[in-house]
Amino acid sequence: MPAPTNTLLIEGSFEELAEELARYLDNQGQGEQTSSLHSEIGSLLQDNKKDEVLKKLVSGSTVLNSAPEREFIAAYNLLIHLVRQSPNMNMFLPVICRNLSQPISSSPSNGAGLALSILSTVFNIIQPDSDTRYHVFLAILNVIKSTSNFETLRPQLKHLDAWLAQWESDEEEQRKLYLAVSDAASDAGEVEDAYAYLVRALRTIPSEEASSDEACTLSLRALKSALTHPTHFDFQDLTSLDSIQALRKSEPTYFELLEIFTSELLDDFNDFKDEHDHFLADAELDGAALNRKMRLLTLASIAASTGQTRSLPYSAIARALQIPAADVEMWVIDVIRAGLVEGKLSQQTQTFLIHRSTYRVFAENQWREVASRLDMWRSSLVGVLAVVRQEKEAFIAQKEQELRELDSKMNGGGMAGYRPGRQQRNAVEAE
Repeated sequence: MPAPTNTLLIEGSFEELAEELARYLDNQGQGEQTSSLHSEIGSLLQDNKKDEVLKKLVSGSTVLNSAPEREFIAAYNLLIHLVRQSPNMNMFLPVICRNLSQPISSSPSNGAGLALSILSTVFNIIQPDSDTRYHVFLAILNVIKSTSNFETLRPQLKHLDAWLAQWESDEEEQRKLYLAVSDAASDAGEVEDAYAYLVRALRTIPSEEASSDEACTLSLRALKSALTHPTHFDFQDLTSLDSIQALRKSEPTYFELLEIFTSELLDDFNDFKDEHDHFLADAELDGAALNRKMRLLTLASIAASTGQTRSLPYSAIARALQIPAADVEMWVIDVIRAGLVEGKLSQQTQTFLIHRSTYRVFAENQWREVASRLDMWRSSLVGVLAVVRQEKEAFIAQKEQELRELDSKMNGGGMAGYRPGRQQRNAVEAE
């Protein structure tokens, strides 16, 4: 993978190294080439036509994918070293990247590692602000995708935004790269990363293109991913996107389903299934998984709506989730594990005591509740301050009273002019 280095040292003149590589390619391509590369580049070298020489070498370098594993990296490094000497280096790199994206037939088990090693070298010899790096990185993603080795890529993702800024990539290029990362993550079974980069790709779609075929396709893909993701419960990241909102017209049934999972309850989901028979099956959505998620979301909603009581009877939970009373505790434990609600079960009172609940949609009613709670807390704090002030005043008054009483006793007992220090000294002298 990319690393902070751009050094590649190979001794020899361009002419000597070009002839050496041409002879090697000729040997590797015996039986495939009808002419000799070494003989073809001879006259070109004499005329100092280096770019023409490189075109021949790069075109013939496809045979390197069948080169012995122990020679693969050395041969490619030589080719890259020669290409790097051309002022038109970017003209040759796409072919090299395309070749490296193909299977390495000489090493089926280690081929991806060999290709990534060379692609990383190519990436690192390019200036950081060159947009050529963008195309090389796409080739790296293609190799990673073919091997489902997403962990190799993960450490580099933290640099992705900075790279895109350096390359001055436009929205379409950013979208292509985010989708490539999403595809690589998906093939490796990394569903969270796959979804995250898919949403990032959607955010690059301009508002005026929100209804395009591409936007619709990607939006449906993201919607299905969010619905079936076992731990994704907040759909605000989708509903805020223009391309998702465009589904209201282009795919109204999908959009209706999204609205149900955004803010509605299990009863609404069951009504949807009755109204759109076979829709889930036709859309290849797992009905059982959606039922489970909808129950968890419903429980989160009724927990958030308890108000000041902050408790839910088992019977209310069983009724809302349409489950036997014996299963209530199991579902409460599941919703706590999902992070949607925090609380404590009371078997004695058959209630769920809620400490914290998650609002699925934070709208006007929720803001009103927040304002109400803030007012209540402010009133409580005012009361606490009044009590503290009263106690402080009482404490000061008590101390003043004690001082007055002490002074009165001292004056009434003929102790005017009493000096504790002098009395103590006299007592010491008497001794």
